Amino acid sequence: MQIGVDTQRAVETKRAFIIDSDDISAMGLQFMLADELEVNVVASSAEAIARAAGAPLDVILLGASVIEAEGAQVVSQLLAALPGVPVIACGPAGDAGVAEALALGARSAIVRPFKLEAVRQRVNAQIGRRAVLTIPVVLG
Repeated sequence: MQIGVDTQRAVETKRAFIIDSDDISAMGLQFMLADELEVNVVASSAEAIARAAGAPLDVILLGASVIEAEGAQVVSQLLAALPGVPVIACGPAGDAGVAEALALGARSAIVRPFKLEAVRQRVNAQIGRRAVLTIPVVLG
C-alpha cells in the first residue's frame, strides 16, 4: 500500500539502511519509507558496513538503541567506512546519545514519536530530493 507517494519517487532506486536493534522503531521506519526507497533493516553497524559493500547506499537511519549499545562513535565509524552517506540519528527527543551522534557528524535527527511526513521529509532532504511544492486551490 502506498501512502502519499509521488510515482516518480516510487520507481527511483534509492537505498536506505535502518540500523536499529529496537524492532518496533525499525519496522515503523521501514513501513514509512518502503514506498519510496529500498529499505534494509540491520541490527548492527558491522552488519550494515558488510552489506553495503559493493552496492550504492543513499542514507543511513541510526537508531538510539544502536547508539547506546555501540557508543556514539559508531557515527564516526559509519562515516569512515561509507564516505558521503548521510547518517540520520533516530530516537527519543532529548536523548543524550542522539545529541552526541549529531556532534560527531550525523547530519540530522528524527525524534520519536515518528510521524510519516516528518520522516519522509527528513530523509528526502538528506538524499537530495526536492520537496514537492503544492499550492492550495480555493474554489468558490
